[in-house]
Amino acid sequence: MMKTPRIAARSPAVAMIDACWAASVFTLFPAMFPGPLGQSLAGEGLRQGRWSLSIHDIRDHGLGRHRAVDDTPAGGGPGMVIRADVLAASLDASIATDDPRPRLLMSPRGRPLTQSRVRALAQGPGAVLICGRFEGFDERVITARGLEEVSIGDYILSGGEIASLVVLDACVRLLPGVMGKEASGEDESFERGLLEYPHYTRPREWEGRTIPEVLLSGDHARIRAWREAEALRITRERRPDLLETARKD
Repeated sequence: MMKTPRIAARSPAVAMIDACWAASVFTLFPAMFPGPLGQSLAGEGLRQGRWSLSIHDIRDHGLGRHRAVDDTPAGGGPGMVIRADVLAASLDASIATDDPRPRLLMSPRGRPLTQSRVRALAQGPGAVLICGRFEGFDERVITARGLEEVSIGDYILSGGEIASLVVLDACVRLLPGVMGKEASGEDESFERGLLEYPHYTRPREWEGRTIPEVLLSGDHARIRAWREAEALRITRERRPDLLETARKD
């Protein structure tokens, strides 16, 4: 039976970050982590110490007997808003003021996450991820604690936990030694501004469909040209916006 990766709970005001890529997650639902990140390559990397994960329960700094974390929105309206003082206390107790890691707040109004942003995060010391719930956070804590709002797409989730898992998975797979053969990621979608070309494997014929002959030719120049053309075709058909962005760049 596979062991569950150990998740560290950081002591207050940690001044130093582990040498490996360090992720700290602030959430009202700590049991959701590591979730899928405890499996496959990410989980193996966690067990090997190639990256670390610390989980912080925002409710630990809730107010009163019931550890309240939210209140009604100023000005009226539906839902509840997570208090600035509660989140600030949670962050301040576990993240040092000189911690160089970016503080990412999962939010549908944030800047869209891109592969280039993921690559930059993976090359840094790690990331602090804050998972929202309800109607979100009091705006004042976003400004006061320098939180960067990040969106994983134009849709609404129940909370930021799943979005945080997406961000972490995208980053962790790029860390040295996690994905295995480093070259396996070079031609993937978005790495070169194009969607990925089609893939085939045995059997040579399946349900009347055959592998394109060029892939069986052994002519590497022709194969590269075919893959480039297919990547361009698929991108043009499915994501023409990527080509437009590439032209602007």
